[in-house]
Amino acid sequence: MNRLRFYYEHSLLGYFLRRAREKWFTPTPPPPSPDSHEAIYRRFQEFTMVPREWFIANLTLAQMASGIEGCVVECGVWKGGMIAGIASVLGTNRKYYLFDSFQGLPLAQEVDGKDAIEWQQNKESPIYYDNCSAGKEVATKAMNLANIPNFELVAGWFNDTIPNHRNGEPIALLRLDGDWYDSTMTCLENLFERVAPGGLIIIDDYYTWDGCSRAVHDFLSLRSAAERIDSLNGVCFILKRSNQMQTEAITK
Repeated sequence: MNRLRFYYEHSLLGYFLRRAREKWFTPTPPPPSPDSHEAIYRRFQEFTMVPREWFIANLTLAQMASGIEGCVVECGVWKGGMIAGIASVLGTNRKYYLFDSFQGLPLAQEVDGKDAIEWQQNKESPIYYDNCSAGKEVATKAMNLANIPNFELVAGWFNDTIPNHRNGEPIALLRLDGDWYDSTMTCLENLFERVAPGGLIIIDDYYTWDGCSRAVHDFLSLRSAAERIDSLNGVCFILKRSNQMQTEAITK
């Protein structure tokens, strides 16, 4: 038996036998389960511009926040695919808030970087996506597809809506997809303190636009924050520390 195994594994005939076995006798893998991250990505693929690997990384991070009580907030929704995917992971026992202008991005400024300004000016680019504009009805369709009954779409520019939106509920997961400096800073200034200890802040554009990364750095520096900027498969996130941990880090 050992000699036969040796010839099977090392001889030319064995090579062709293995190839034939792989071709004709290897069973087709089963489709992913409906609740798998791969299946969730496929379900909402038409509602998102987030690449597959990053989409699945977002779902993995959402799963990390599953034990944290609180609502889920996304600032920058587009067609709603990413928040619908996250909701598919975190379930129906939470409230989901979807903030977006639903009329595209505001004008990029100098602080956002040369690439951002050039991207916004090139309206013929295949990645322009009509300045990231999509209607509320598309995001509603995505959330309905996820069977999420408890969600609220908040339409308007972030500086008009977010400072005035108060619900008193802690945030378990905050996902920022506002692209530019001012948009990101508005979100952080008004929502960061509402994130529960152990909750997550996902920052979609940290590695894409200079304005976003500058806003994150400026915000954390201004508040002498001890939070670390981390990454999972190319997706930037921050784990919110407790107020006690913040105080101890500052006084040491």
